[in-house]
Amino acid sequence: MSRILITGSADGLGRMAARLLVADGHEVVLHARNEQRAEEAMAAVPGATAAVAGDLALIADTEGVARQVNALGDLDAVIHNAAVGYRERLIRTADGLPHVFAVNSLAPYILTCLIRKPKRLVYISSGLHMQGDPSLEDMVWRDRVWNGFAAYSDSKLHDVILAFAVAARWKGVLSNAMEPGWVATRMGGPGAPDSLEEAPRTQVWLAVSNDPAAMVTGEYFYHMQRRLPLADAREAEIQDRFLAECRRISGVALPE
Repeated sequence: MSRILITGSADGLGRMAARLLVADGHEVVLHARNEQRAEEAMAAVPGATAAVAGDLALIADTEGVARQVNALGDLDAVIHNAAVGYRERLIRTADGLPHVFAVNSLAPYILTCLIRKPKRLVYISSGLHMQGDPSLEDMVWRDRVWNGFAAYSDSKLHDVILAFAVAARWKGVLSNAMEPGWVATRMGGPGAPDSLEEAPRTQVWLAVSNDPAAMVTGEYFYHMQRRLPLADAREAEIQDRFLAECRRISGVALPE
């Protein structure tokens, strides 16, 4: 039995993954952006162990989520599932950051830094990460003309970079990224063509399976098969630049 935190598990793929894990006898800690949603998440996933609450768009709230999680005890795995989509207009948070960047890119970084190291980390990316900008120039869209599709693609590339950076630095932790496919969730839309049933299975497999194929680190997966990511995500210089910028923005450093 493993204990797993799933961010953004009040609905969508996060909730689906939570139900699969609970059905297999694992302890699951849910996450939602506020207390009401956390209560709704617990009701929607009978058997879940606990739920933590905090808006991952806000640095202070994200730090608070990490504190809540650490108070519950050590984890075996964290699935960084929470995300917002590519249809967003430019919304700046109270920290002055684009909402998409804050939730999709910075929050996983902060949680990775502050939650006590689990045995496994799973970062949910997207095939659109291939269209992300590996230059990492103007990640917070101060000078660029806003493009929601590009911002989302960038953020999903950031998740892959983060997964690989952690894999390179934390030798005792299995850190991988994966894409669930374009599926008919609220984010994906009703016309999405990929299998919704299959979409949550890879993150569950990476989080708990003893299959040798899942017991790897620094890899990218789709439907339990390795897939080649954007090659730039493996570049140490790009990883260093991403970590340094996230540290500068958040004031939180990745433990070595």
